[in-house]
Amino acid sequence: MSRIFSPGMALVLMLLAPVTLGAQEKKRPPNVIIIYADDMGYGDLGCFGNTKIKTPHLDLMAKQGSRFTSFYVTQAVCSASRAALMTGKYSNRAGILGALGPASKNGLARAHTTIAEMLKTLGYATSMIGKWHLGHLPEYLPTRRGFDEFYGLPYSNDMWPKHPTTKFPDLPLIQGEKTIEFNPDQTKLTTSYTERAVQFIKKNKDQPFFLYLAHNMPHVPLFVSDRHKGKSAAGLYGDVIEELDWSVGQILRTLQELGIDEDTLVIFTSDNGPWLSYGNHSGSAGLLREGKGTAWEGGVRVPFIARWPGRIPPDRTQPEPAMTIDLLPTIARLTGAKLPQGKLDGKDISPLLLGEKNAKSPHEAYYFYWSTELHAVRSGSWKLYFPRTYRSMIGNEPGKDGTPGLYKNVKAGLELFNLDTDLSEKTNIVAGYPEVVRRLELMADRMREDLGDSLRQKKK
Repeated sequence: MSRIFSPGMALVLMLLAPVTLGAQEKKRPPNVIIIYADDMGYGDLGCFGNTKIKTPHLDLMAKQGSRFTSFYVTQAVCSASRAALMTGKYSNRAGILGALGPASKNGLARAHTTIAEMLKTLGYATSMIGKWHLGHLPEYLPTRRGFDEFYGLPYSNDMWPKHPTTKFPDLPLIQGEKTIEFNPDQTKLTTSYTERAVQFIKKNKDQPFFLYLAHNMPHVPLFVSDRHKGKSAAGLYGDVIEELDWSVGQILRTLQELGIDEDTLVIFTSDNGPWLSYGNHSGSAGLLREGKGTAWEGGVRVPFIARWPGRIPPDRTQPEPAMTIDLLPTIARLTGAKLPQGKLDGKDISPLLLGEKNAKSPHEAYYFYWSTELHAVRSGSWKLYFPRTYRSMIGNEPGKDGTPGLYKNVKAGLELFNLDTDLSEKTNIVAGYPEVVRRLELMADRMREDLGDSLRQKKK
């Protein structure tokens, strides 16, 4: 039996059809929030094994999303780590080494596209709140690198007149490109950053946005608000971590209240491992060896949590290796943004992030530099260290109550570890696996041809 449509019915169908199609076509890309802690250790969160520090919001975030247990930074130092995160390139390729200070005239060159600049091509609202540390001169500030807004410090919070060993000028708190205060009350920073982040989210709830919230804490000197002071069983350091956890909770609650929770990818990680020379004012690397300033696992492996309700499967642990350089190409894939021109080192890890079955790391290997020296390479479960000198805290008495202990320089030879069976890197098995050593050395040689290795050049 054929159906007969009246003219009125036909008109209704004609009016409805484009509305339905238009809604599908105009579905907005996801919001992206990256929360970057400073010097937080792999073992500082409850969901990564800490039993003294309470982190209920981050633990819940991991329960509702994915926890990466082999996530890395390129170098275990502030500016280099942030350059890699922002550009999808090893920090050497991005032209940033070490930690930039107030006397530096350098910054992230415009030739290297940031995540914010990439997302601006899609019409994203963008905000950078917190520690920038990729150049303090006006031409290098976030507002010149794709961010609509900036509120925070241009470099580390210890680069101020009260530094115990180095003379620094007054520490500027910047809004946009204008210094609004010198030597701000740092007990209020985490709170003010969080309030600004919530305001940005509310203001841009009806359009795609990118928020980069880079906390100054728990980098020394430690500061915490009165609301969280004295609350942790782990002392002042624990108080600081618990306030960062509170901050994450405020952001997640805001997303839920605004009804944009399922439209938002939230990532939490750290710029490097703990600064162990500061004793009880530093964090924990858990079972990992060493900390900040080294290519050992405790220096470059950091906590990583990603949450995106409806897209990232809940309560998932991802053991495959990944790195901050992978975030830019992954965000490009998830948002539909066009990748920047030029060579990128990162690769799309969205299959790992979204929990696709049998997903594997897209990299053959990851490489770890210290300044211009190639110190290590990881491929699969193997990690090979090359002859080098590094700064160690092992055997030294760490500082107490914010007083730094002493580093010692250690000369090390060729070392090989299987991270699946020796996570703490205690037993050098280089003599037993010559074929593995040779394979990783060949990989390293290819990277040296690309990015160089001043340590190898010195020997020549």
